[in-house]
Amino acid sequence: MHDTLTVLIDHWKSDPHSTYNTWFLWEERLKNFRSIRRGIGQVVRDIDAGTFGNAYRGSSLETVVGSVAEQRQIFKGADHAFLWKPKLRIPDIYENAANQKAFARLLDACDCCDTIESIIEAIQRIDALQIKGLGPAVANLLYFIHPTLVSPFNTAIVRGYNAVTGANVKLGRWDHYLSMREGLVRINQAHRQQLSNDLGALAGLMFDVGNGRYAAPPRLDDPDAMSQSRALWEADLNKVREESSAAQKQWLRDAESDATHTDIQGRLRDLGLALGFDVWIASNDRGRTYGGGRLGDGCLADLPVNVSTRGDAVRLIDVIWLEKGAASVAAAFEVEHSTSIYSGIVRMLDLALGSDVGASSVLFLVAPDSRRDEVKQQLARPAFSRVSELGIRYLPYGELQKHRDAIARFGSGIKPIIDISQRL
Repeated sequence: MHDTLTVLIDHWKSDPHSTYNTWFLWEERLKNFRSIRRGIGQVVRDIDAGTFGNAYRGSSLETVVGSVAEQRQIFKGADHAFLWKPKLRIPDIYENAANQKAFARLLDACDCCDTIESIIEAIQRIDALQIKGLGPAVANLLYFIHPTLVSPFNTAIVRGYNAVTGANVKLGRWDHYLSMREGLVRINQAHRQQLSNDLGALAGLMFDVGNGRYAAPPRLDDPDAMSQSRALWEADLNKVREESSAAQKQWLRDAESDATHTDIQGRLRDLGLALGFDVWIASNDRGRTYGGGRLGDGCLADLPVNVSTRGDAVRLIDVIWLEKGAASVAAAFEVEHSTSIYSGIVRMLDLALGSDVGASSVLFLVAPDSRRDEVKQQLARPAFSRVSELGIRYLPYGELQKHRDAIARFGSGIKPIIDISQRL
């Protein structure tokens, strides 16, 4: 197949009506990359700001997908996958806010990363959610972010790939898309002198084969080559599925941990507000969903200057209580559900040492009851010799859960929290 495919590629490149000449070498093509990538960024910003809406028509997504669909014949119909089908209620990213945000995270993650491992991880995350109607057609957007890492995807490309390789890639499945991408990369490397690092070139060839413009290189007269090609595809698919299964199990564990972490932050937020404090939520957690709203609802938008100047680490402390209308920190809480306790202590030290910010404040490590010994061990490390004089305390989940309602109703100041915490 190698020699016959070489001949086909040369013929394809010399055909003035091939996708190679009508689209890949099109002088406007690179300009489209820049504008489409900016449009994808706007989709992410609209979803994050809550202004995206609940309809495809009139949205920033319609604008950017429309631009993709205008990129010559290879992308004709690219908008079909994103059109709202009311009877099927798909793709389910318009009326479902959580799915919409997950879609934004996929686009943003791919826009920010520059490795195929990061892109595959982002794809596996969205695939694990099984969002109805949101499949590999999204790769047509990702291609315009990373053309050397992501291949375009449509019916003709799949049909051409299957004809050339003997694979059995199916539409609508991310694992099949990823296995096809693996095969395309392998072909691209084998023919690197004829093709391009941009996977759009090879996808264009598969598109033309899939549309019947060219016949696939003959393989039926070579059963061994046919069998080997099919085996390679099956190995790619099995590899993708194994990686996805392992990743999904880890994400489920991480999601459970994140949910618990957010729940504890929310309880501390509500308790602090009930006791009359101003509350700060870690800057990277403010947008998390909690209690029908966001974790940062009702909290400070900015830290007082004398606190924020302690550095970025302080802004990442999970919860800080400040005296109402003042710049004085009353208490700070680091929630360590399953992550390193070490990092939480370091952030506490950044807040307190070398400043009078922590002079009268109380610092708490909040962790599951089962982590008491681990907290004690970390606090005893020589590197944290200053910890004892700072009075960092351990607040177990169980004590917080047991007493929070009573403290919120009858408590005053920090003393009730000190009473249910421990000095280790």
